[in-house]
Amino acid sequence: MTYATVMVSLALDQSNAARLEAAGELAERFDAAIVGIAASQFSPPLYFTSGELAQDPIDEGRASIKKRIGELEVQFRQTVKNRATHVEWRSAIDFPARYILPEARCADIIVSGADPRALSDPLAQASSKDLVMQAGRPLLIVPDSANWLDLRSVLVAWKDTTEARRAVADALPMLRKAKNVTIAEILENEDSRSAAASRVRDVAAWLSRHGVSASELLAEKDEDRGATAQLDGIAADLGAGLIVAGAYGHSRFRELILGGMTQHLITQPARCVLLSH
Repeated sequence: MTYATVMVSLALDQSNAARLEAAGELAERFDAAIVGIAASQFSPPLYFTSGELAQDPIDEGRASIKKRIGELEVQFRQTVKNRATHVEWRSAIDFPARYILPEARCADIIVSGADPRALSDPLAQASSKDLVMQAGRPLLIVPDSANWLDLRSVLVAWKDTTEARRAVADALPMLRKAKNVTIAEILENEDSRSAAASRVRDVAAWLSRHGVSASELLAEKDEDRGATAQLDGIAADLGAGLIVAGAYGHSRFRELILGGMTQHLITQPARCVLLSH
């Protein structure tokens, strides 16, 4: 398995420098094509009028969006120039998630930025939550603070779930290029250490058969810190530049509400995160 096509989702209202750099690095490392994509929809003022008075602001708003999308295309092409086997740009004046989600069919992996902690404008970018839960592709979240895609140390946040299994499989191309890989499981109260050790050992053996040498780590649950802070601490201790994890939602009906760990990794990453659902 490899990444033959990388898609990078750009935001109209945020910096895109870090995600563009990471997408360019992925394309270089895997000799892949790269697709830049952006969409936005104009929201008319919330007051009633008619005729030219109504149409003028709509036309101006659409023109502003087209101009901004054009600027993003220029930035995208300049950043990835000579870094990919094929470069393509896709854009539309449309609701971002509605446009981008079906377009993900052409890609092996999607690169995006972290969702802001404050409410973001859903008309200016597709949220990472929507992308990871609905695109059917792994999502690489790149925080604005990331200067490059650091694969010297990778932390696999293991949990014996379908989502975690998909995440490890989806991350396999990057894991093969990593210098150090650690599979870590935080023990739940009802878990026995021997059962957890067996699970982590199985994952390490599976990775070994795919050419990846991985260390195993079991951590007792720290009730005082919480799982998110504990995972961050493990990643910091390992010097991890990437966390690989499953993405979970509380609502199986709509997947609208993310689990606490997933929400943390999407909105407050200190390093790059690969998520799969």
